[in-house]
Amino acid sequence: MAGGSQQGASMRTVVAASSAGTAFEWYDFFIFGSLAQVISKTFFTGLPDAAGYIAALALFGVGFAFRPLGALVFGKIGDQAGRKGAFLATVLLMGGATFAIAFLPTYQQAGIISPILLIVLRCVQGFALGGEYGGAAIYVAEHSPPDQRGRSTSWVQTSAAFGLFGALMVILITRAAVGIEAFDAWGWRIPFAVSIGLLGVSVWMRMKLTESPAFAAMKEEGNASKAPYAEAFGQWKNLKLVILAFLSMMCAQGAVWYTSFFYVQTFMEKFLKVDPVTINELMMTATAVSAVFYVVFGWLSDKVGRKPVMLGGMTLALLFYFPGFHLLEKAANPALAEASAKAPVVVVADPADCSLQFDPVGKAAFVTSCDIVKGALANAGVSYTNEKAQAGTTAVMKVGGVEVVSQSAKGLAKAETKAVKTGVEKQIKAALAKAGYPAKADPARMNKPLILGVLFVFVIAATALFGPLAACLVELFPTRVRYTALSLPYHIGTGWVGGFVPFFAFAIVTAVGDIYAGLWYPVVFTLISVLVTAFLLPETKGRPLN
Repeated sequence: MAGGSQQGASMRTVVAASSAGTAFEWYDFFIFGSLAQVISKTFFTGLPDAAGYIAALALFGVGFAFRPLGALVFGKIGDQAGRKGAFLATVLLMGGATFAIAFLPTYQQAGIISPILLIVLRCVQGFALGGEYGGAAIYVAEHSPPDQRGRSTSWVQTSAAFGLFGALMVILITRAAVGIEAFDAWGWRIPFAVSIGLLGVSVWMRMKLTESPAFAAMKEEGNASKAPYAEAFGQWKNLKLVILAFLSMMCAQGAVWYTSFFYVQTFMEKFLKVDPVTINELMMTATAVSAVFYVVFGWLSDKVGRKPVMLGGMTLALLFYFPGFHLLEKAANPALAEASAKAPVVVVADPADCSLQFDPVGKAAFVTSCDIVKGALANAGVSYTNEKAQAGTTAVMKVGGVEVVSQSAKGLAKAETKAVKTGVEKQIKAALAKAGYPAKADPARMNKPLILGVLFVFVIAATALFGPLAACLVELFPTRVRYTALSLPYHIGTGWVGGFVPFFAFAIVTAVGDIYAGLWYPVVFTLISVLVTAFLLPETKGRPLN
């Protein structure tokens, strides 16, 4: 009896310390994504609104791009020196970089140095997070009884919900305390600065941990890998598992989770023109609900298997992407849906006059007649169809029987260019308003229960996939190279696929003109995983970890 109690207390400590540290790191990472609009205005003021917003979303993704590098570095440390030391180092790096962002100069204060420093710190964040998840998931799984592995590791998955909820809550409280104008000017720094306290708590909790029993036994027997990279990626028996993990689980994980919890925020704020405070409240509700379901689906995978639960989640997301986002428009901004149906917008332009409006260093001008009209429509969050015009023709926007002829600002001085853009945008806004397009979502017409219903479906899909995922990944790889082999596909999936969902989806929308076109990005990656999981992924429930 006493032994069982002691073992239970030890397991609770392991889960609490691992999950809490991971939650704090997710908090650090998520406050950046949740403040993309403010970040774009603070660090990319040299760019037009649409280009600056895309640059901020791309920078959000840059942090994810460095996660596979962190996975390789800390994976090797974890497989050779131990799990505990590796993910103690990651939390120190992550917390330090996040705290430093709070004190960065703005673009107006330091010019191009400002976004460069921000990029460097985002890279450090991504590098640190690349070693965090694998260490926490493996550490918990290697302590857990085989028949409870899904439930135990699901608490590590839940840490993402706690991190996102904490980020949204601190942002909401800070914005309410200092006011919207002050928050946009300097208050956004507070959520980053708060991370220093979370860092202290996380380090203290992790210092109390000992090494995992599976790794300790392997090291005592002298079986620890001396060349994790060569074993994990140079031996086909392990490399094929890395490829399988990426294609079966991680493509969908990146697409589903970041569409459900991040791109949906971009969509509501930028296209549906929903107030940021309302979005925060809705997302906090959805995130709070999600925390329960990670554990529910982790527990369910202990009963029925990892594969059917994860396959069900990714399939639900795949089928619900387009219907769900269409429902969001009708629920959050019904006036926009009505206007789009009654008076569709058409842009008639020479394709050679149009470009992809993305330039993070502020070198491109976007001054053609096509770029000016499309930039204005992107800022208005309005869908449009493209109609090809003769070469050299000035772009025209048509809506509700009204035509707005754009202008080119090529060769003009900065002040004159701004005047041309402002004039065209003013005409476009007037034409849209006349056709019934709202400047902002009307809170009185907003159907919040329906919005929450849509978010809830995405929550079920994301948590059904993510809840059992840690256990499945740990069970898929051998102990000798588990940290290295597991971390790389995980962070390529969540980093390169998931982290760039907001950027690529928004960029696709600005290029194509359809606010739903960006959904094809997560659809393609989710479909890959559905097929590979259904036909190639083995069931791993109950596998021994040694």
